[in-house]
Amino acid sequence: MLVGLGATCTNAQAAAQRVEVPSGQEVTLHEVLIDDAPGARWVRFRFVAPRIGEAGARAAAGADMDHLCAQFALPYLDDQGIEAARIVISLAERPVPFGQAAPDTTQLFEQYRPEDGACIWDGF
Repeated sequence: MLVGLGATCTNAQAAAQRVEVPSGQEVTLHEVLIDDAPGARWVRFRFVAPRIGEAGARAAAGADMDHLCAQFALPYLDDQGIEAARIVISLAERPVPFGQAAPDTTQLFEQYRPEDGACIWDGF
């Protein structure tokens, strides 16, 4: 499913898709955002991970996010024919509207460069 620039994922099947991660925690795709505003195409994959605020889940989040980039985001971009300069993977305890502050909700973010079929970590 391709979403418009700056638009959110509206496909209920994609939004409710559970994605397996190395830690085994429950992770579902919330939305995909495509944004050209930073001057290059950024594709943001926003996932809900209700247990991300727990200490053990937080410790495993880096490996989970690397996995989501390589095993979910890259194939998604390829399937949709989307070229991206950056991929952002986010995990949040609950759905939070993009750009809205939610100090009571744990949210984690990582940024990657897609390069030669791999996700290269490119920290914020």
